Amino acid sequence: MSFGLTNAPVTFMDLLNRVFRQYLDMFVIVFIDDILIYSKSENEHVDHLRIVLQVLKDQQLFAKFSKCEFWLRSITFLGHIVSSKGIEVDTKKMDAVKSWRRPLTPSDIRSFLGLSGYYRRFLEGFSSITSLLMTLTQKKAKFEWSNACEKIFQELKDRLTFAPVLTLPEGTYGFIVHCDPSRVGLGCVLMQNGKVIAYSSRQLKVHEKNYPTHDLELAAIVFALKI
Repeated sequence: MSFGLTNAPVTFMDLLNRVFRQYLDMFVIVFIDDILIYSKSENEHVDHLRIVLQVLKDQQLFAKFSKCEFWLRSITFLGHIVSSKGIEVDTKKMDAVKSWRRPLTPSDIRSFLGLSGYYRRFLEGFSSITSLLMTLTQKKAKFEWSNACEKIFQELKDRLTFAPVLTLPEGTYGFIVHCDPSRVGLGCVLMQNGKVIAYSSRQLKVHEKNYPTHDLELAAIVFALKI
């Protein structure tokens, strides 16, 4: 496929997804023209590498050696650092967060929330924390940056900068889901053996704001199990 075509990245990614379909989410992740191979041990990794390279050879697809990296203990992928310790936010991305200037328009807020929202799995109660900022992005809302908004803005920056390391799930046992509803939103956390795998949250819908406490608790459970 020629360079510069608008649909080239999507088409190529679709090709790789079809080529590696039986191995996806087992030990292969594909994103556009990046192929990530992950394993639990060195011996297992040797087998996985051989399989992937053989598939590429069989399909007459070629990887440029100078752009390949092998036997990494830690890798930066899609804004995350993945290692045996777990998943961390990319420190380079956090430099941009720390230097982010105070939003002056609703569009500025959307941009900031877009970046911070990408890492919401690292933040407990993200939707509840950002609810005030979200109201400023609504069409009929008057844009007025208050002290409360500034406090939330700085809190988000601090919490993203010092975000926890999320553990990688292993096996099928020891998983626990904790749910936490409030009058602002629904939140939950997935844990395994006492370690956090991911946080998730969302704001309440209009009709949910009238729910009694027990219905909110049930809504939080349903939300957690649907993720």
